[in-house]
Amino acid sequence: MHDQYRHDVLIIGSGAAGLSLALKLAEFADVAVLSKGPLTEGATLYAQGGVSAVLDNSDSIESHLQDTLAVGAGLCDPDVVRFVVENGFKSIQWLINQGVNFTRATSAEGGTPYHLHKEGGHSHRRIIHAADATGRAIESTLESQAHAHPRIAIFEYHTAIDLITSAKIGGTHNHCLGAYVLNQKADEISVFRARTVVLASGGAGKVYLYTSNPDICTGDGIAMAWRAGCRIANMEFVQFHPTCLYHPKAKSYLISEALRGEGAKLLLTNGDAFMQRFDARVELAPRDIVARAIDHEMKRTGDSCVFLDISQKPKDYLISHFPTIYQRCLEFGIDISREPIPVVPAAHYTCGGVVNDKNGRTDLPGLYAIGEVSCSGLHGANRMASNSLLECVVYAHAAYTDIRQHMDTYQMPGELPDWDESRVTDSDEEVVVSHNWDEIRRYMWDYVGIVRTNKRLQRAQHRTRLLQAEIADYYGNFRITNDLIELRNLVIVAGLIIESALLRKESRGLHYTLDYPLADTSKPARNTILQKNLS
Repeated sequence: MHDQYRHDVLIIGSGAAGLSLALKLAEFADVAVLSKGPLTEGATLYAQGGVSAVLDNSDSIESHLQDTLAVGAGLCDPDVVRFVVENGFKSIQWLINQGVNFTRATSAEGGTPYHLHKEGGHSHRRIIHAADATGRAIESTLESQAHAHPRIAIFEYHTAIDLITSAKIGGTHNHCLGAYVLNQKADEISVFRARTVVLASGGAGKVYLYTSNPDICTGDGIAMAWRAGCRIANMEFVQFHPTCLYHPKAKSYLISEALRGEGAKLLLTNGDAFMQRFDARVELAPRDIVARAIDHEMKRTGDSCVFLDISQKPKDYLISHFPTIYQRCLEFGIDISREPIPVVPAAHYTCGGVVNDKNGRTDLPGLYAIGEVSCSGLHGANRMASNSLLECVVYAHAAYTDIRQHMDTYQMPGELPDWDESRVTDSDEEVVVSHNWDEIRRYMWDYVGIVRTNKRLQRAQHRTRLLQAEIADYYGNFRITNDLIELRNLVIVAGLIIESALLRKESRGLHYTLDYPLADTSKPARNTILQKNLS
């Protein structure tokens, strides 16, 4: 029996949701935070735009609520949306109190000392930001606090493999007891025991060939919850960000929607604007409409990208408002004050995920899910810009409140079975992992992308089922590696996205299919719910 880690709460993931929760829980509990890479590496770090909240006197809770419901295309839960937007101001204040240095207004307009952006789908300026690197400001602030806290144990380069449940080890009442975790540097698998486990592991953008997400976003939490019997909802709704920098040396670099909020125009290669043909809101239409418009124009013209032009703004203005984007583009030889930026859509946000309630609880007692890994009912069929970081902080507080209230009802598990490696060997065929990884991401992009058809989805499903069997066989025979864990999770997430897309016989929000190009208005909109049969 190896030594087993034991903490009151195990948090899998170290972005805005995970670290916000850890800092709150550490008031009364011993907390372990798992990070697959360095603590800061995750989607939060790369979030540019900001956090949406009602901060201006001319804005209102009702307006934020209605904007979110409109973008969500009939699938948002109105009670959840109200819950989140009503807690927006308090969440922003908490981040400010932690030391996040949001950009201040040059003059106090609308009763707020902070500068507010406007982004797609929003009817008011309500995006508080830290220049164009808001996620970095939030992540680095929370990271420094977490590192300094004596009751938070941080485990970097640790990858969760699977949740440990009482049902898996012969218990009668199913409960989450902890997780098996790979220490990447020591190449050892440990048992982490906890009274409560929280999934805050982010989304699954790396299931697609082109994505704005960092490499760690492989849907691990969604796949682990699926294997443990939790309901997974609305996986067909994958948000493609319309504007990722198109350059051979630029890996996953996002061009913030805030540029379009400040007047940037989308242009074809010949310099013609085109968004007016697709939506009266032109560049500030919701992301699904803008991404489909760009996809349509690229297919129609055969061009490999379109262009985003903000060169009409003064250079000083661009440097002060978008310093990171200005400098990053300059590194690739693009001066955004003088020339347009080549852009393409890329997978950006997973709107579906593990079903949770307003406390962050999942179907499995003792397991919570918060942030992008979850499907809370906030985003519906399409996430409105900058509601995601808001969701992270609001649900971190909700989960904190619930865990604190119920901590005494969850007992610390006793010794749990060690990971069994008695029947596996080291693989001499790592090429199988890399090949399968590449194949999944390419056919997901080609067949399950911005525009879908039944035929494409069926082809993708056929390939996925073959690969699931091949990967399961490989997983059962060879020693675990980080790449194999991620591949196993990716192929599960791919299958969930495809199955959900095939079940939805309509186009709605982010799911657009040529076989059913209109929304089905004959009955109320319904969520797509999948659940694994554990019997």
